[in-house]
Amino acid sequence: MSELFIVGLGGTIRQGSSSESAVRATLEEAAKLGARVRMFAGPDLEMPMYAPDSPERNERSQTLVEALRACDGVIIGSPGYHGGMSGLIKNALDYTEDMRADGRVYLEERSVGCIVTAAGWQAVGTTLTSMRSVVHALRGWPTPLGVGINTIAVKAFNSEGRCIDPAVAGQLRTLAQQVIAFARAAKLVAAA
Repeated sequence: MSELFIVGLGGTIRQGSSSESAVRATLEEAAKLGARVRMFAGPDLEMPMYAPDSPERNERSQTLVEALRACDGVIIGSPGYHGGMSGLIKNALDYTEDMRADGRVYLEERSVGCIVTAAGWQAVGTTLTSMRSVVHALRGWPTPLGVGINTIAVKAFNSEGRCIDPAVAGQLRTLAQQVIAFARAAKLVAAA
C-alpha cells in the first residue's frame, strides 16, 4: 500500500496558537505512524473570502486545494469563536467547493480529525459539533474521537508549542491513529 498523505489545517493568524499547536502535535503522531504530512497554519490560510462566482484563485488557495485533492486524511483545528469555528478555518474549507467536480468530491473518502481549542467547555462543545457537521456536509468521515481542549482548564502547550499535558497528548495520539486507520481502510476499499 502506498504512503498515506495527511493534511493539517488550523490555527489563527497568530503563529503558535493553541489550535495550531494541537494540529502540529497530531501531525507529528501521524508521521510517526508512517504518513507524509503537510501543515497549513493560520498565516498560510490568509486567503480572500471564497467567492464561488469568481474563478480567480491566489497561490495559497490553489496550493491548499491541490493538497486536499491529493490527501488521504485531514486534521482540522480551530479556536471556538462564538459557538463555531473561526472564519479563517471556515473560509479555507469553503475552497473545497473547487473540488465539486472531482472524482472524489470535496472530502469524500477522507478521514477527518477535528480539534477545537476554546476558553470554556461550552465553546468547545458547540464548535466541535458544528465542525463535525461541516465535515459531514463535505462528505468527509469524521473520526469517532473529536478533541476538545479547554484552554482555561488546562495548559496543554508550552511556549514552543509542545504538548505538555499527558491527557491531551494521549487524545491527540488517538486522533492521529484514527485518521490513519480510516485512511488505510479507505485505500483498501478503493483498491478492491
